[in-house]
Amino acid sequence: MPIKKFKPITPGTRFRSVTSKDVLTRDEPEKSLTESLTKKGGRNHHGHMTLRRRGGGHKRRYRKIDFKRDKHGVFGRIAEIEYDPNRSAHIALIHYEDGDKRYILHPVGLRQGDRIVAGPGSDPRVGNALPLGEMPLGSTVHAVELKPGKGAQIVRSAGVGAQVLAKEGDYVTLRLPSTEVRTVRRECIATLGQVGNVDHELQVIGKAGAARWRGRRPKVRGVVMNPVDHPLGGGEGRSSGGRPPTSPWGKAEGKKTRKRNKESNKYIVRGRKRGKATK
Repeated sequence: MPIKKFKPITPGTRFRSVTSKDVLTRDEPEKSLTESLTKKGGRNHHGHMTLRRRGGGHKRRYRKIDFKRDKHGVFGRIAEIEYDPNRSAHIALIHYEDGDKRYILHPVGLRQGDRIVAGPGSDPRVGNALPLGEMPLGSTVHAVELKPGKGAQIVRSAGVGAQVLAKEGDYVTLRLPSTEVRTVRRECIATLGQVGNVDHELQVIGKAGAARWRGRRPKVRGVVMNPVDHPLGGGEGRSSGGRPPTSPWGKAEGKKTRKRNKESNKYIVRGRKRGKATK
């Protein structure tokens, strides 16, 4: 999917680029598969702001995606390929033979009119969902379950794919897009192929207003604030702060935020960093 650039007739379009919508077949979503989406503005159920720099943005409706792919043995046809404002990947509307309609993530190479199916024993073709134990070695998969029947949790962003490296006993070894290598139970469902909209990461939003459309508010550096507003504020003239970066409440920033989940980490063969397994 090529990148579309704009003529620099305004400062905002000088560097702006977007992905082409040639692959999309319609603009409006399937109404029966959408639901309202309430904006939180970074606030929790108490009304307290727990995430800064969130708010505004264009109004959206949530598209309900079939991450479980539990409609086994029923063939479906790709009716439409659509844009989804809630994720980086495009989505495909499936019309099943029994009249049911569902959304799935759109894989690379899947076109309008193609047929797909899910479940054990399915052909290993792009768009089909089957257990990892039945995937050919070396194949690329996406929308991977971590627990059987829970639904896809990883490898869902635009352009990503995990590679099936090995099968041993009850587990299949995958290389994730982050280069992490981990094992997943062989009965977990995954979809064959790479997620579409591959050029998503090449987009340049071009102006601050485009960030506001996405619900992102401005970020102000602590060193330019007053001492009453931030620990790094104040100083005569320009000051670099004199201490490590902190939040307005004095908590150090830049620390790792990944939780040490022993139950999940024991399946990691090689971590994302330095090629070591996570303890």
